[in-house]
Amino acid sequence: MQVILAQPRGYCAGVVRAIEIVERALKKYGPPVYVRHEIVHNRYVVDNLRAKGARFVENLSDVPQGAVTIFSAHGVSRAVEEEADGRRLAVIDATCPLVSKVHTQGQRYVDQGRTVILIGHAGHPEVEGTIGQLTGRTHLVQRAEDVKTLDIPDNTAVAYITQTTLSVDDTKAVIAALKARFPNLVGPETRDICYATQNRQLAVRELAQLVDALIVVGASNSSNSNRLREIGEECGVPSYLVADGGEVKMEWFEAVRSIGITAGASAPDVLVDDVITMLRRFGPIEISTLSGIEENVQFKLPPGLVAFGTD
Repeated sequence: MQVILAQPRGYCAGVVRAIEIVERALKKYGPPVYVRHEIVHNRYVVDNLRAKGARFVENLSDVPQGAVTIFSAHGVSRAVEEEADGRRLAVIDATCPLVSKVHTQGQRYVDQGRTVILIGHAGHPEVEGTIGQLTGRTHLVQRAEDVKTLDIPDNTAVAYITQTTLSVDDTKAVIAALKARFPNLVGPETRDICYATQNRQLAVRELAQLVDALIVVGASNSSNSNRLREIGEECGVPSYLVADGGEVKMEWFEAVRSIGITAGASAPDVLVDDVITMLRRFGPIEISTLSGIEENVQFKLPPGLVAFGTD
């Protein structure tokens, strides 16, 4: 069996930063530290941090007054920030810098008097945080068909922003529909899209041309992991989303000679290794890695945590 690994795959810089913030906070302050929402969408990562003393909550009301509190990589609304301030919580913000950039762009459009349209998935914590960060009303669209039902006059000055876990390809149909309806439309440049989302999707499209089946390692509630699986299917390759090796089934690969493996932006390498270990139980395999983009992006840590390394 030929096993080909996508390049790039797995952790992005925003996820690395968020996890490191929790680990360094535990080292600096000692457990427990409280994290609002899962720091990233991966059960293995969350359970590992929980074992070290992180406590994950959905509501700040579950955090003791004055406790060290970390906002997840997905970002939060202004209301959550104000609640934390009112309860005198010691907040460390692990919001991905690219998510924060979307917040800044959106507010700039509001300040310009434009009506903001957010392209994203309803209910996703990043989307909820972004809508809650902007001082003007934000209209959410998920598909191109949603554009025609927007309660906005066609001659309105509008602007669009996008959820970071959507790539250029994911949003192009919606953006085209917006341009067709609203003549006075502006939006971020293509280079402002999340590099990790775009790179992983491009790698999967290339990988799908070389393999008979695709495994995506990632959590079921991970938007970018689900999208990678969908892209594999769109390319005509049977594709499976698994949390770890324990979810891999032999019957998927009975008539398969080559398998591609990738991982969502919040899935660690150890889970990819676990999938490979499981495949070895089915028979001998040969592993290679697709040539691809080498990512070297690093985001700065909050100044108060820099001295508290995790080694």
